[in-house]
Formats: sequence, structure tokens, C-alpha cells
Amino acid sequence: MPMRKFALVAEEVAKMPDVTLAEPLPATGADLLRVHTREYVDAIRSGEPRALAESQKFPWSPALFPSVCLTSGACIAAARAALRDGAGAAIASGFHHACADHGEGFCTFNGLIVAADALLAAGEVRHVAILDMDLHYGNGTAQLAATRPHIFAVSIYGNDYRDNVPYRDVSVRRHGDGENHRSSALPAGCDRTTMLRAMDDALPLIAARKPDLLLYQAGADPYFEDPYSPLALDADDLRARDRRVFEFAREHGIPVAWVLAGGYTRDITKIVRIHTGTFDAWREARK
Repeated sequence: MPMRKFALVAEEVAKMPDVTLAEPLPATGADLLRVHTREYVDAIRSGEPRALAESQKFPWSPALFPSVCLTSGACIAAARAALRDGAGAAIASGFHHACADHGEGFCTFNGLIVAADALLAAGEVRHVAILDMDLHYGNGTAQLAATRPHIFAVSIYGNDYRDNVPYRDVSVRRHGDGENHRSSALPAGCDRTTMLRAMDDALPLIAARKPDLLLYQAGADPYFEDPYSPLALDADDLRARDRRVFEFAREHGIPVAWVLAGGYTRDITKIVRIHTGTFDAWREARK
């Protein structure tokens, strides 16, 4: 993950006249413990046991805990902004591989579920939908959603992911869906038409739940130049994806908060273009 992308996206977003850029408050211990085990939260805070503190696949440091408290706090803030204003966004990811008792895939705390549970606990929502369109299957989100009847999660993906391993060939594995978590695999070479067809099949499932809020994980890694992507989607295709999400939310009167996930293309300017394109798609859908 090119860490510079976050600052570059922030610089571009700050120039947008209809976007206010703000620093979030960090997630609290109570926010994290609604979702993750105390042993795991303590490991991320202290670094011990080290295997658990590094279960997300990168070295632990004292800077990790305050950092991931801010990223989860950003998801909460974006969700609250959406309830207030109709839309909100977090520049960081939703960290959809994080499970209840360990991290995976460079994801420490699952900000999507942390935000949903925080708003439920505060009485601000009753039902939350999550649409995950990162390249990789949101395995942590699905695991956590399975025990939460107030959440309905959909993952539309081009790489399978489980046990800290990505699987580029989605035809070799199939996830077991549940009552409140569903998935749809995009085949290798997937083009815009195929992707939008998958969305047209999935979005009515969300509408049927009548959620109070939609959390949208907008991944930049389905892009055809991404080293992990087997898909044939360019930046305009991903912008069409985003526009379809925002048009759906507007049509059904659902507040939407999005997070900016993935993106490993060598040319970082292309990742920034995809992420800022999500804001442009939101703007287009408002017209």
C-alpha cells in the first residue's frame, strides 16, 4: 500500500468546493470492544503477544494503535456525517479483512463494523447495509456480520481472500453465504457490463432490507493495472460503479458513507485519480 496516497487524496479533496475536510476523533476502547476481543485489542495496543499484534501481516510499532483508532474513528465520523447530511466519506479504508479476534490482510480493526455498532449502540440506526467493492472478498466483514442481525453485508469481488491468503482465481473457491451476508465473484476479464450486472443483482437485496445507512467500501484495486487485479476495469468503469452506488442510494433515500480502500498500482497518480473519481461520481449522482 503506497501510504502517500492518503495525503495526496486529502490534498485533492480539500480543493473540492462542496466537501469539508475534517480530522476525526479516534474510536474509543468501548467502540473497539463491541467488535473485537479484549485480548486482540490489548495486543494491538501493547505489541504482546507479538504474533497476535502482527496477525495483520506487518510489523507492530507503538504508533499502530493510535493510528488505527483514528481510521476506525474516521469510519464512525463518516457514518454520522451521512446520517446528518446524506453523504460522508473517510479517506482511509474500512479494513474489511479484520476479524473479531485477529487481523488479516493489513487490516487491524474492522472500521465498517465498528461504525455500524457504534451508531446502533447510540440509538442512531437500527439497520446498516455494507456494500464492499474492493478487489478482495471482505472475509472479516462477513464473519462479523454473520452474528449481527442489524447488519446486511454484500461483497462483490475479483479476488477471494481467506486465512491471510488472496486467491486470484475466483473459480476455485466459493464462499458460503448467510442470511445477512452475501457475495458475488467477478470473473477474470470482467468488464463494465458484467460488473454492473452483478451490482444490479445485488443492490435490490440491500434495498429490501430498508437500511438506515449504507456503508460503501470503494476499492481502487479492481483497476486493470493493479498488480492484484485480473479484471478489465479502467478508471471510467470504476467511476461508473461508484455512480451506480450513489444513484441507488439517492433513489431509495439511504444515507451513504464511503471509505477509500485498496489500490496498489505502481503509478500512484492513477490511484489518486480513482479515489477522487469516487467523489466526482457522488457529485454527478446528486444532479
